[in-house]
Amino acid sequence: GQRMVLVACGPFTPSDGVAFEPLSDLLEVVARDRPDVCILLGPFLDAKHEQVESCQLLGSFSDVFRLCLRTIIEGTRSAGSQLVLVPSLRDVSHDFVYPQPPFPFQDLPKEDRAVPAPRSPLLH
Repeated sequence: GQRMVLVACGPFTPSDGVAFEPLSDLLEVVARDRPDVCILLGPFLDAKHEQVESCQLLGSFSDVFRLCLRTIIEGTRSAGSQLVLVPSLRDVSHDFVYPQPPFPFQDLPKEDRAVPAPRSPLLH
């Protein structure tokens, strides 16, 4: 049968804040359309973001990324989509090397890590 793949590229924040409103709008589309695979390309927290460059974030880079990740997982769980996250060289919470290693997901519960079962969250 046919498969639906949704691909979106960051940054997922407006230039004047890190509230992830564009990401929330995207997650509404995922919940409505229920794609089989959802591929999200970074940056998730852009190194060129105004608040990053001026050191005005209220938390660490990893804390903000964890919030973003939690938002993505919770927003896509009900859709049953396989989830693939691809880092960007401009992600402040990730290594600035090429080729880029996958995101470290040690803090995730086991059910949200990559699993072989179809239609379950898949994080790379």
